Amino acid sequence: MIENIRKKVQERYGKIAAGAGATSCCDPAKSSCGCSQPVSQILSQSVGYSDNELKSIPQEANVGLGCGNPLALASLRQGETVLDLGSGGGIDCFLASQQVGPQGRVIGVDMTPDMIHLARENASKGHYTNVEFRLGEIEHLPVADNSMDVAISNCVINLSVDKSQVFREIFRVLKPGGRMMVSDIVLTKELPAEVQQSVAAYTGCIGGALQKDDYLKAIEAAGFSGVKIMAETGVPVDLWADVPIPNDLSAKEKISKEQIKEVLGMIVSAKVYAEKKDGK
Repeated sequence: MIENIRKKVQERYGKIAAGAGATSCCDPAKSSCGCSQPVSQILSQSVGYSDNELKSIPQEANVGLGCGNPLALASLRQGETVLDLGSGGGIDCFLASQQVGPQGRVIGVDMTPDMIHLARENASKGHYTNVEFRLGEIEHLPVADNSMDVAISNCVINLSVDKSQVFREIFRVLKPGGRMMVSDIVLTKELPAEVQQSVAAYTGCIGGALQKDDYLKAIEAAGFSGVKIMAETGVPVDLWADVPIPNDLSAKEKISKEQIKEVLGMIVSAKVYAEKKDGK
């Protein structure tokens, strides 16, 4: 079951990487949209990225998969080393690169080969010399112990089948005094069984999400201190990566529109901060 979920996640995000920039216009039937901007840009603006940030990076780096802007609250400093879990097309890595400067370093990790290929192409286009991308699973990070100042992630940890292991790995690779800032999907109540069992809901960042308190407890159990939610917002689920998640669930899983509406009311994007105290 675990391997099947991981395979489905890889397949979905591999297709998104392969089609990056090819189908950029959202549904013109939506009166709020039109085709003046790529849907990925509309989504990114809605979750906290500024126009200046989006214009400063290669357009293909923004594949429309985020649920927040983890860098908005990370307060990166010149010379720091930053790790991005589930780096996708590289949007957060490239923005972090600008903040840490030429003396800093940014590493992106993603388990999808097509995403790694896309991100490396984007790094070459943008001449980012302090950014690298590594193929690997976030449950087993290809990063040395106590080597990172900051760990960030954007709407990816919810896709892991072992979130506690992910947080233990983040704790392992952070230096003493290091900090974590992630944007992720959490739940305000338990999902209906039909949605929990839906592969479409899982790969769409809903089915595998934890309830808010359980998410925070998993971070604390990994050894982190100062765990807190810095902000909570709604989630533009229907814009994610040009995939209309609500319609997907209705068509493929036969989940009623009433249930889907209820489910969408249960999910929020939480910006979560934690730190690894000195001496740990």
